Amino acid sequence: MSLIDDLIAWYSVHMNYASITGLMAVESSFIPFPSEVVIPPAAFVAGQPESVLCTTGNYPMDVLIIVLFGTLGAMIGAIINYGLSVWLGRLIIYKFADSRLGHMCLLSSEKLERAEAYFREKGNVSTFVGRFIPGIRQLISIPAGLSRMHFGAFLWWTFLGAFIWNCILALIGYVAAGKMDLIKEYSHELSVAILILLGAVVLYFIVKRIIASTKR
Repeated sequence: MSLIDDLIAWYSVHMNYASITGLMAVESSFIPFPSEVVIPPAAFVAGQPESVLCTTGNYPMDVLIIVLFGTLGAMIGAIINYGLSVWLGRLIIYKFADSRLGHMCLLSSEKLERAEAYFREKGNVSTFVGRFIPGIRQLISIPAGLSRMHFGAFLWWTFLGAFIWNCILALIGYVAAGKMDLIKEYSHELSVAILILLGAVVLYFIVKRIIASTKR
């Protein structure tokens, strides 16, 4: 049984707001753990009659509170990545990525290079858009820290992206009735759909700016 399997088994017994926050912090850091197995099951439990209580407490779970605590956890993990990148610097971060422990965390210099290239291409807004891209979601805070992105802007874009993503996952969990295969399938498709939508929005503003500049 893998570490992820152990965490999933533990979470199924210890599902509460604290565990949601902790696991989403793990998911948002450099440790590989899918948010799809944290938020959707919790939202499914919250969607049941009030007689279904938190598995380690005596209170019913609420979908909105799940989203808020999940977003808090995602921000904690992102801040950890940002802070470590600022503190350690590019050389040590890349050495860690290529170390045995880094590979255990599914890191590599190639993945970091892709994340940095994406950050340079998209700028600060990449910390928002990156929350919807598998493989980039957990790493986008690292180039933000390496480039010394303004911390206030980093917090805002991270919060916005994490909040929207967690809302989507919560909705999937609420509707999908705990079918994890269906959750994973649709979460990936929704990521693609959101990227297309975001691309359309960005294209709209680019075209609008070009048209405005030609009228001057």
